[in-house]
Amino acid sequence: MKEMKAHWEEVYAKKSYPETSWYQEKPEISLNFIDQLELPYTSKIIDVGGGDSNLVDFLMKEGYRDNSVLDISKEALEKAEARLGAEAEKVTWINADVSTFEATQTYHLWHDRAAFHFLTEDQQIENYIRTLENSVIPGGFVIIATFSKNGPTKCSGRTVKQYDKEDLENLLEAKFNIVESKNIDHTTPTGAIQNFTFCCFRKK
Repeated sequence: MKEMKAHWEEVYAKKSYPETSWYQEKPEISLNFIDQLELPYTSKIIDVGGGDSNLVDFLMKEGYRDNSVLDISKEALEKAEARLGAEAEKVTWINADVSTFEATQTYHLWHDRAAFHFLTEDQQIENYIRTLENSVIPGGFVIIATFSKNGPTKCSGRTVKQYDKEDLENLLEAKFNIVESKNIDHTTPTGAIQNFTFCCFRKK
């Protein structure tokens, strides 16, 4: 969707990562979820909607060697590459809209913090779920975080869909079993509180 891509290119062109509402100096909740999975360091990990977040930096520091970051914004990915410097060559950067993305490989872990909830049309959601199902190996994991029913209805000027644990379970139940879920408050740089639904699933 050209309009959505243009929106996010503008957002990332105007704001540095610490100025965005989704900023985390250290993505501790995601890292805690990932650590509990005890994945081999050779595992293929994709961070969907990762933008210029710091998650990939910490994954590399922990020893994970096969990391991909997907984002609709080329600007965001270029910022992340610049931040990582020479280390950026060790990451696979994918500039794509996840609702039309077709993976060319499979992953042991699909991580998505705050990308899925921006997909508000049924076809977008169906495409995302199909891609997810086809992209994760049997026994692989999905960590997905969306705004909860107590979270915002908009972010960065765009309407989002809110989800609770049951909503996400219903969407993924055909191919995935839930492992863990938590509701987490995220404090934005301006001090606002956003409630997230964090869920971890394992592919059957």
